[in-house]
Amino acid sequence: MKKKKNKMKINKKVNYILGGISLFILISIGVYYFINNNKSSNNNVEEEPEVVEKEKKLEIVDLDSKIRPYAIMINNIGVARPLQSGLQDAYIMYEMIVEGGLTRYLALFMDKDVDRIGSIRSARHYYLDYALENDAFYVHHGQSPQAQAQFSSLGIDRIVVDNSKTGWRDKKLRVASEHTLFTSTKKLESGIGNKRTERKKDLLLNYSIEEINLDKYNDAKLANNVEIEYSNHVKSSYVYDLNLKTYKRFVNGKEHIDYVTEKQYTFKNIITYQVRNYSISGDSSGRQELNNVGEGSGYYVTNGYAVPIIWSKSSRSSQTVYKYQNGEEIIVNDGNTFIQIQPSNKSLIIN
Repeated sequence: MKKKKNKMKINKKVNYILGGISLFILISIGVYYFINNNKSSNNNVEEEPEVVEKEKKLEIVDLDSKIRPYAIMINNIGVARPLQSGLQDAYIMYEMIVEGGLTRYLALFMDKDVDRIGSIRSARHYYLDYALENDAFYVHHGQSPQAQAQFSSLGIDRIVVDNSKTGWRDKKLRVASEHTLFTSTKKLESGIGNKRTERKKDLLLNYSIEEINLDKYNDAKLANNVEIEYSNHVKSSYVYDLNLKTYKRFVNGKEHIDYVTEKQYTFKNIITYQVRNYSISGDSSGRQELNNVGEGSGYYVTNGYAVPIIWSKSSRSSQTVYKYQNGEEIIVNDGNTFIQIQPSNKSLIIN
């Protein structure tokens, strides 16, 4: 009986010892997994790639590019307007009066491949000033006597658009042949020859990557509608699209539509100002002169607001400078800009 009791005591001790060992092993395993899981999770945190924000870049122009732009004369007579092509890809557009109360456009293209631009028309001498201020190749077909006389004296680098090497006639169009001449940026490359290709002047406008809103200026006013009269024949207007934050363009009350895309032209920025124009004495066609050297007032319009500005141009080849009335040079939003140079005796409505 005593032996049996001793045996039971021994078994109890053994069980206690074995239980302690088992508990120790279980605790050790738990600690091991706990430590390793922590290490693993720490390692996972460290291995997560660092999120690096991409540097914002302008979309409308490449600031690193030094290529010279093309400044292309665009036909804007009524019958040719529905055929206008490629203008949405221009980074700057100008509109000015010509003879007969009509207007023509000067469209600037740079660092973009555009398959169809036009239709192309003849040169007028004051358009040369705006090719010069952008250090652009001046692209045209034909010229006025005044322009012809000034190509050399002003040092204009020209590309004349023809029917084969630098352009083509779209014979499918049911209009007079003079309205059917088109070009492309690829075609224009073949007309550069040995002309200088590196731009020597800075870009005409200063651009902001961050959105600019003009409502912070004390003299800002609403600009949901802009109407610019050129003559009894031509009135350019814009309606602000709040959702797209761009201006939809109209001519004589009709949507201004691209022939290829069938979409309405839109512009992010509008600069509008007035200069005096008059018919050149002795010119039987009534060609115009513009007093575009000097300074005057106008408006910068973007994002639904307009602010008064001062423009100044010290010579025909110098760049036009645009400033707010406090003397600060304007910075425009990232997007295309239409510069409307309007006759001084015509109406301008902004509301």
